[in-house]
Amino acid sequence: MNHIRTYHYYWHIFFFSLLVCMAEFTKAADRDVLERVIYLAKSKGTVYTLLGKVSEQSGFLFVYDSKVVDNDRMVKLEAGQRTIRQAVYEIIGRQDISLRIVENHILINQLQVQCPVVTTSEDTLAYFTLEGKLQDNQSGAPIAYGTVGVVGTSIGSITNQDGEFRLRLPDSLRQGRIRVSHVGYVGQEMDMSLLEAQHAVWSLEPWVIPIQEVVIRAVNPIRLLREMLKAKKTNYASVPVYLTTFYREGVRYKQKFRNLTEAVFKIYKPSSLLNHSQDHVKLLKMSRIVDSQERDTLIAKMSAGIDACLQLDIVKNLPDFLLPDGKGNVYSYASCDMTVIDNRLVNVISFRQNKGIKEPLYCGELYIDAENNALVQARLEINPAYVRQATDMFIERKTRKWKITAQEVVYTISYRQWNGIYYMNHIRGDLYFKVKLKRQWFSASSLHTWFEMVTCKVDVDNVTRFQRKERMPTRTIFSDTHFKYDADFWGEFNVIPWEEELGTVIEKLSPKIEQIEYENKSWIRSIVLSIFCHDMRHRMC
Repeated sequence: MNHIRTYHYYWHIFFFSLLVCMAEFTKAADRDVLERVIYLAKSKGTVYTLLGKVSEQSGFLFVYDSKVVDNDRMVKLEAGQRTIRQAVYEIIGRQDISLRIVENHILINQLQVQCPVVTTSEDTLAYFTLEGKLQDNQSGAPIAYGTVGVVGTSIGSITNQDGEFRLRLPDSLRQGRIRVSHVGYVGQEMDMSLLEAQHAVWSLEPWVIPIQEVVIRAVNPIRLLREMLKAKKTNYASVPVYLTTFYREGVRYKQKFRNLTEAVFKIYKPSSLLNHSQDHVKLLKMSRIVDSQERDTLIAKMSAGIDACLQLDIVKNLPDFLLPDGKGNVYSYASCDMTVIDNRLVNVISFRQNKGIKEPLYCGELYIDAENNALVQARLEINPAYVRQATDMFIERKTRKWKITAQEVVYTISYRQWNGIYYMNHIRGDLYFKVKLKRQWFSASSLHTWFEMVTCKVDVDNVTRFQRKERMPTRTIFSDTHFKYDADFWGEFNVIPWEEELGTVIEKLSPKIEQIEYENKSWIRSIVLSIFCHDMRHRMC
């Protein structure tokens, strides 16, 4: 017995010594990298630009808290050699920061930052929040609609048009890893514990695909579409699933926001292999912000934006342009590019209607995984040459004195893989119109309606249809939906943060979240935009 105790004693000492050695080795490795000497030419630029030059010299990318590093501050550098540490101190203009090497990143933090611990009652779960921004490593431009997710889970979101994201996660995932990616960029991962309590700025590198000097591989787009359809059974869900989604729709008239409606839905989606099976939607949360001072002017409302999102699941609701062997197919296809999505090689197929076809159909690009033939992304728009003819597809009714003409109609769709299966990830529609009073030459104004839905979580266990009383009608005007507002509105739900422009405009409106009563409709002059499909297989809305 004493022999066993002695053995355990020495084993514990050895294990503790090993941990100490590993920690010292890590610190030494950090010092080796940060003390590496680089040469920087004489230059003047923003902090972001100059940190990019350090990345070029060192091969390490920077991730930092935007509260610690001022991206836009102008800095002058003299030519000369510096260690990486000295270069970072000089560029940022302060030394009260910690520099840490994490894989191929240099993590910049405020010294002695204490991560707040979320405490809750025993009856509730603890949550923590991750916030950040994605931007192009070369230009510094924000990366919109980038995918942000927790590795190994179905939880995620997207970035807004300013590249900003926000994830609210259960405490059980605190030791997990976060992954960010976007089409055409190298995806990145990092431990979430390193990013908590800060607004992390991620710089994504464009993915450059080298071209072989001799071998040129031609891709037959028709064959690729056939293989995509053939692989549909293995790439997409064959059983019902629940999708918890965040939804947003809005209207901007004369360059001013008139209303914004947001919601969290739970969607019951049958098998993606059953084209005619119906999705069901249950409303969990909802808010509405309106410009209450504009009630005497034109009011535009979006009808069936939710139904449009469901119909735009083009893997489930196969449109004509995904059926190259369909009867009377009127599209031509071309292999136009190769890119990368989530660090996987993707073929880009373009399609457009044949020249002899004069009606408003779709054109766009399809992104198909080069290895498993899954359709992972699509961008669609009504042919610009015929988009004005498509106006009646979207206008359900209008007042007689107004003339409305469609100017541009664009949709983007993406799918995200989890456990080897692809699920609907993000859908967005942007519809632009010109609105003018009849017989008045100089009365034309712009009208922009938009909607988007992002999947924040996928559930595959115990999935059953919603009861009829729980289902929300999807073809009605969603902004007219009655709801009960509560003070702790979003709770633990993940939402897309407001873009800077949207937040500024709404603040100026002195908004209030309210339930609008429509008992007195005398002041309403409404344009109702119908976004649902009349013929999905021929013209998706």
